[in-house]
Amino acid sequence: MIAIVDYGMGNLYSVRCALERLGFSGFVTEDPADLARARGIILPGVGAFGDAMANLRRRGLDRALVDAARAGIPLLGICLGMQLLFDESEEHGRHAGLGLLPGRVMRFRGTFKIPHMGWNRLRYLRESPLLAGVPEGYVYFVHSYYVQPDAHDVLLAVCDYHGEVPAIVGRDRLFGMQFHPEKSGKTGLALLANFARLCGAAVMAGERR
Repeated sequence: MIAIVDYGMGNLYSVRCALERLGFSGFVTEDPADLARARGIILPGVGAFGDAMANLRRRGLDRALVDAARAGIPLLGICLGMQLLFDESEEHGRHAGLGLLPGRVMRFRGTFKIPHMGWNRLRYLRESPLLAGVPEGYVYFVHSYYVQPDAHDVLLAVCDYHGEVPAIVGRDRLFGMQFHPEKSGKTGLALLANFARLCGAAVMAGERR
């Protein structure tokens, strides 16, 4: 089953319901030990970066996430969860992230509307199993901060919002989506299904947590 990380900040049950509609099983947990046993991990997130990292550290989930990712367990960060995968954020000060991908989280700056909210079309930059068979459709964003990777090869897809905005990142079995796939119609659900398949997480008769 896929572990959905509960650290007090995220649309946990909407993600779990989306997985179940797709025919995959997931469970919500705040127990670090569960992450080492999971077939895959989803780290959702809504709110402030610093608060999120403090909550992860308080529960011992920060170390468990790093260990699981380094052990090769597939990990997907969603929205704030994607930002947490990187080195640091400038949101309300300077805060260290999980450091699994190189780069930082920056605030949008300009005279345009912030937050970036609404539907934007994806543009793929390179091939990935996460994107396989999924057309470059529209997905739903809500964010005031964006990721600025130090390595261009982690960028899998971008969208346009007064410039190029990282939308999907990935390296090996570690991925992030700045948008909410569970709220993004066919495109978002297809991407989420691809991640679940990478985890080998198809529902089996009688499987329980």
